[in-house]
Amino acid sequence: MLADGTARNFAGSCTFPTRTGIGLGSSMAARNEPLSEYNRRRDFTKTREPKGKVAPTSGDRKRFLVQKHDATRLHYDFRLEWEGVLKSWAVTRGPSLNPGDKRLAVRTEDHPLAYGDFEGTIPEGEYGGGTVMLWDTGWWEPEDGPAIALRKGKLSFKLHGSRMKGGWALVRIRKRDGDKRENWLLVKETDEIASEDGESLIKENVTSVVTGRTMDEIARGEGEKRARVWHSNRSTAANLKAGAIADKDEALKR
Repeated sequence: MLADGTARNFAGSCTFPTRTGIGLGSSMAARNEPLSEYNRRRDFTKTREPKGKVAPTSGDRKRFLVQKHDATRLHYDFRLEWEGVLKSWAVTRGPSLNPGDKRLAVRTEDHPLAYGDFEGTIPEGEYGGGTVMLWDTGWWEPEDGPAIALRKGKLSFKLHGSRMKGGWALVRIRKRDGDKRENWLLVKETDEIASEDGESLIKENVTSVVTGRTMDEIARGEGEKRARVWHSNRSTAANLKAGAIADKDEALKR
């Protein structure tokens, strides 16, 4: 990785799948094509990361999540559920609440929806080796059609997470000579959630939103069998069966 925090720091595919659906006659290989790069980069006999499979989604609410990832360089992986996968960006300095801060977000390969439950360690020497924390989870609300917005290079949306809330935007910037991946900017919209103290978002939130663990505790493997993520597009019964934990009153609303 380069010391300047540019897009060259992160390996990953920068393709933008344009399919809007999968035909009944499609082969399994075709169904999983958006995740071919994800699978190619990983040895699943060594890593506990989930294998890449395009998953059907239901309901109007689509997940978003942020994983704090201490690999060769600490960064925050920002992921949005769309078309059965998690569209992903590596935010080199983490999200900021200050609309004046334009955080570099490097487009990486699509990840499977199951990756949204992953918290733990990736073995040293493997792709992305290091510690992964589920730093935020929730659902997102696009302002316009995501497929078109992604192609045009500006995606505006609202986040309904435990830590990231309100309006945000991802804006693609012009590719420079030598860039192997697409660079975007993650920017907070001006609203009641915005703050001049943009750094407070990551400075004040240093534990997992799911397990309450610190990065060091995750790295040591402490407390692995704790609460799982509550999925807004699943029934209460299905969430509880999977071991997810939520406030009782909130659970009754879902």
